[in-house]
Amino acid sequence: MTTVGLVYPDHAAEDDYPPVAAALGVRLPVAHIYGTDLHAVPELLDLGSPARLRAGAELLAPHRPDAVVWACTSGSFVYGPDGAREQARGLADAAGVPATSTGIAFTDAAHTLGLRRVAVAASYPDDVARLFVDFLAAAGIEVTAMTSAGIDTAAEVGTLTPDRVLALAAANDHADAEALLIPDTAMHTLALLPELERALGKPVLTANQVTVWAGLRLAGAAPVAPALGTLFTGRPSDVRR
Repeated sequence: MTTVGLVYPDHAAEDDYPPVAAALGVRLPVAHIYGTDLHAVPELLDLGSPARLRAGAELLAPHRPDAVVWACTSGSFVYGPDGAREQARGLADAAGVPATSTGIAFTDAAHTLGLRRVAVAASYPDDVARLFVDFLAAAGIEVTAMTSAGIDTAAEVGTLTPDRVLALAAANDHADAEALLIPDTAMHTLALLPELERALGKPVLTANQVTVWAGLRLAGAAPVAPALGTLFTGRPSDVRR
């Protein structure tokens, strides 16, 4: 059975993963690493440090993963494009298998779907959210609109109800955007993807969704699961406009 190990910070929305693993017929073991859960740059740089990620890789080793993902968007994009790639290489070396991060997964997913213009509905404070915009821009992805909910901690994001997540998405889309991106693996989104895409009439990429997708791709699996949104339909050419 394909196994993708997830290094996940603290606790918030990791319960998004087991139902998806069961539906896809894969294993998604989670190893928790801990730091302060503030959405602030110094804390995020510490959270994604090599030592913490090595510890996560060691916790995942008994599961014998085929690939590993650093399942934290902000804890990867705060390093910038080059730093995020170096972070993923370090995790791969520690785990002994291919590795990536949620930040990199967003750019890979957008490129796979042929997206050039997106809107971003971020849970983070504005200064952190703007670093995500810069990260996307460095990958050739234009952000037509960005909004930040200004939520300081991952724990608080994890308490957002489905109605609040749907409202956040609906209020922060943009007519010129080909898709809406919702970063933050602390937000419960996987069960909401069909409803999100129906409401907006376009692809929606969320942190936990692209995390699973990127990990499976690294592991050599390519499941089709329409309940996980356009990214999992296997028809990327249908998206580009």
